[in-house]
Amino acid sequence: MVDLRLHHVSIVATDLDRSVAFYRDLFALPQLERPAFSIPGAWLACGGLQLHIVHNPEGTFRTEDSVDNNDAHFAFNTDDFDGVLHRLVERGFREDAAKDDPLRLLVVRAGKAGFPQLYVRDPDRNIVEVNGAP
Repeated sequence: MVDLRLHHVSIVATDLDRSVAFYRDLFALPQLERPAFSIPGAWLACGGLQLHIVHNPEGTFRTEDSVDNNDAHFAFNTDDFDGVLHRLVERGFREDAAKDDPLRLLVVRAGKAGFPQLYVRDPDRNIVEVNGAP
């Protein structure tokens, strides 16, 4: 069998600077050098993996304005779940925000997965999970 490992996740952004700021400021992901592709974008480091942001003024296919943990998403894993949750709350994310509020925070502290999870939307409606999986 072939030994495969995840290298990066790629997401679409309508406003590249806004999206880079979102991931840099909320999750402290440092920006990496990126080749001069024909399409603008940015690469961010996340441990040994990468998050690639591709600029597309047309945006994403997502039309729903809510955080839905059953929708397509990617996940960050942390050994400081409460610290990440606190950082998000400090920046205005709230569990009691309206369903369509871009600062809505969905927190599953004791779900079937067996570890805490939280979900937020980035500025382009990409769903981001943060979990405390062992």
